[in-house]
Amino acid sequence: MTTAIEVANVSKSFRRHRPDRPMMLQEVLARGFGGFRTTEQFWALRDVSFSVPRGRAVGIIGTNGSGKSTLLRLVGGIGSVDSGTVRVNGRIGALLDLGSGIHPDLTGRENVIVAGVLSGLSRREVMRRFDDIVAFSEIGQFIDNPMRTYSSGMQMRLAFAINVHTDPDVLLIDEVLAVGDAAFQHKCLDRIRQFKANGCSILLVSHGLAVVQQLCDEVLWMHNGQPMAQGQVRDVVKKYQEHVGFNMEIELAPETAQPTMPVVPPPPSSRVAPSSEARASELTILEVVLSDDTGHPVSHVTSGREVQVAIDFETSNVSTTPRFQVTIVRDDGLVCCDFSTDRMAAKSPVSRHGRVVLFIDRLDLNSGHYSLDVVALGAHGVEGRPVGVPLTISGDSVRDAVLAVPHRWDFTS
Repeated sequence: MTTAIEVANVSKSFRRHRPDRPMMLQEVLARGFGGFRTTEQFWALRDVSFSVPRGRAVGIIGTNGSGKSTLLRLVGGIGSVDSGTVRVNGRIGALLDLGSGIHPDLTGRENVIVAGVLSGLSRREVMRRFDDIVAFSEIGQFIDNPMRTYSSGMQMRLAFAINVHTDPDVLLIDEVLAVGDAAFQHKCLDRIRQFKANGCSILLVSHGLAVVQQLCDEVLWMHNGQPMAQGQVRDVVKKYQEHVGFNMEIELAPETAQPTMPVVPPPPSSRVAPSSEARASELTILEVVLSDDTGHPVSHVTSGREVQVAIDFETSNVSTTPRFQVTIVRDDGLVCCDFSTDRMAAKSPVSRHGRVVLFIDRLDLNSGHYSLDVVALGAHGVEGRPVGVPLTISGDSVRDAVLAVPHRWDFTS
């Protein structure tokens, strides 16, 4: 198996302004010109090495400031390394900043041509793929309007459509999957899966751990510019979650909004909150996966359909059946429904590692954005860190109501 990306001992530094730098001429004169430095060297990456085989997908995870995006941009040829080497075999397609290269005064049609040529296609190739690009973006009737008249969502959809029709050998993705509505996001993910199936190598940076688990074959965990672990997705993600859970000084806020199912602390609107007690947990949630009735992981569902919530856990007390609570909260803070294992008719003994699945036969909630909050319960309250899974529900019902009750009208004369 040939290598698509080879990163060997790469280091990269930047200049960082010192917080005590003088802001006024009087400060400079008072301190003297040689008595201080206004900048210092900051190492964004330190001796990073990894490879991506052809036809494989590797995810890069880590907290803000860990060097993920810097590493991805160096692979894409943006900037130069201070030491080490980066080799890429094949044509690169980069989904780094969807707004780059888009001119507001040009029409959508003109932007497709310009951006396609800048991506390495000939004008003839762009025109041959033009109809497919417009169809994918779903903005056909507005294609000859200036880009400044487009909504931000329309601009992002067109930019994404251009980038995914360049047939790259290597695809670089940096937190750009929050494009358009839930249905369009699903289409984007399917397109990326198609790239992978066709032999394209993928390097993905994301805070959405569920997306990483769905798309990637391996994961590289970065922290403070250095690799902490690399290997199988499940193993590395588990180590990362454990590290984040027990190091509260690390920034947990995502860099951008996530369209899928990242394992993150629940939003402030949720009534589920972590325990304030600093103690080791007997029960730990390892992963939460939201699936449809076929078992396929999803981030959005249609109102009235069956959904499944699978909770993988680890317990140090195998003599007691683990207890979990699942709460669905609307984005305005309204608690819509609540589920608990305490209401199970029968309970079973468990091993150290296990899984429990919640089957919701009909999710008759109205269309909108929700958070599915999962918490482990122990004798002293909440155990470990709660998990929040973003959920989008689509349907034809009205947003103001909570329930989308199945019904019909029948006029008689």
